[in-house]
Amino acid sequence: MKLYIKNMVCDRCKMVVKSELEKIGIFPVSVELGEVELLENFKENQKQELEIKLQSLGFELLEDKTTIVIEKIKCLIIDLVHHQNNELKTNLSHYLSEQLVQDYSALSNLFSEVQGTTIEHYFIAQKIEKVKELLMYKELTLSEIAIKLNYSDVAHLSNQFKKITGVTPTHFKQLKENNRLQIDGL
Repeated sequence: MKLYIKNMVCDRCKMVVKSELEKIGIFPVSVELGEVELLENFKENQKQELEIKLQSLGFELLEDKTTIVIEKIKCLIIDLVHHQNNELKTNLSHYLSEQLVQDYSALSNLFSEVQGTTIEHYFIAQKIEKVKELLMYKELTLSEIAIKLNYSDVAHLSNQFKKITGVTPTHFKQLKENNRLQIDGL
């Protein structure tokens, strides 16, 4: 049996969800971003308890097919940008279509209809948040960040960054306040 959980965006989320499952006597086979695999079904009282626990932690148990597909798209993009160092060997549409075993145009239309933005804009927003994170750490140059996130060059990264944030990457680094957004809020 599979459970689909909204707002799982990092390894810490996976640990928290796994811990909460185990506290109520459910031992998952695997816990991935947005998805938990169980060996067996759980009891209705366990489900209700899990829903309450997850909601108190900012997660949500998903049951609607459309919402599950949208969450899978988001999780794949988040994982790609934030956890796999954006090592996309093919274009995003092919990657998503292959991973979800669905036609990209159907995925794209569904995502746009439900989210009010395109998959491409969501992908770019995630990349820009990753750029902000890397800029704040001050460990990589802008050129290194561009390479890490598969930008064709620094100019492309800078133009896209300014278009989304309203400031250049250099100006962003000089700002005192943290203008980063939460990944699950994008």
